[in-house]
Amino acid sequence: MAARATWKGFIKLSLVSVPVRGFTAHESGSEIRLNQLHAGCNARVKYSKRCPEHGELAANDIVSGYEYAKDQYVVIDPEEIARMRKQSDKAIAIVGFVGPDAVDPIYQSGKTYYLLPDGIAGNKPYALLRDGMQEGNVVAFTQVVFSGREQLALLRPDGELLVLSVLQYAAQVKEKDEFVAEVPREKLGKEELALARTLIDATRLEDFDIAAYKDDYVQRMKELIQLKIEGKEVVAAPEVEEPKIINLMEALKRSVAEAQAAAATGAPPQADASEKKMAPSETEPRKATAQRAARKRKSG
Repeated sequence: MAARATWKGFIKLSLVSVPVRGFTAHESGSEIRLNQLHAGCNARVKYSKRCPEHGELAANDIVSGYEYAKDQYVVIDPEEIARMRKQSDKAIAIVGFVGPDAVDPIYQSGKTYYLLPDGIAGNKPYALLRDGMQEGNVVAFTQVVFSGREQLALLRPDGELLVLSVLQYAAQVKEKDEFVAEVPREKLGKEELALARTLIDATRLEDFDIAAYKDDYVQRMKELIQLKIEGKEVVAAPEVEEPKIINLMEALKRSVAEAQAAAATGAPPQADASEKKMAPSETEPRKATAQRAARKRKSG
């Protein structure tokens, strides 16, 4: 496997230990990153770490410390933290098993890891734990130390793999009750509800495949960057004027008709049919050329 493990440890269930390697499930670096530049000359803005008494510092001049009183610090060395860690800090400790829907998705942190057996000794207990959870239709509620702190996580089987998803603590999630008061209670008519259900049924995705949806934003950013490199102006395509519908029932009826027509033709669902696309201006990009020449004169 080309990917490198980002974590090594073991899954612990009572007296059973399963050595595993963890791999991040999400790709990074695929997005377009923009740098901060000085508007006057386009030079990249740099950041430096400075001591008020000794000026700019190198990386090896910086240590970590805790402020225990005003302007009073105690220095904490990474080796001291490592010595305090127990062997159990490398364990995904299974607290117990729950149903697949026992934890509300709002507690998901977005950090997920694929776990693989680490060595021949881990193959059989890994398979037993995975198949046992699949047959019981359960997931494991666990505690694990990641990034130097104890975190909650769900361990679940996914085909041949075990997958670990890190959770937020309840104290880190805002209570929904504080927002409920902002949602007014509306009295809905039977016909409105019936039309809403019809619209939902008409737009149901029977063969849903998330892999069919691509990140168009990254592609559009690449196109924008290329246009700018070539010195072309970027103009937006004219917006499609939204139909002015004031009556909710009329909007529902027209939406149902459009959804049913799209389903009949097999057209793919569109989240926003009026999404703007970038296009180069058909006129000669004289302004962009002049701006680049002016920047060169300034830098020269």
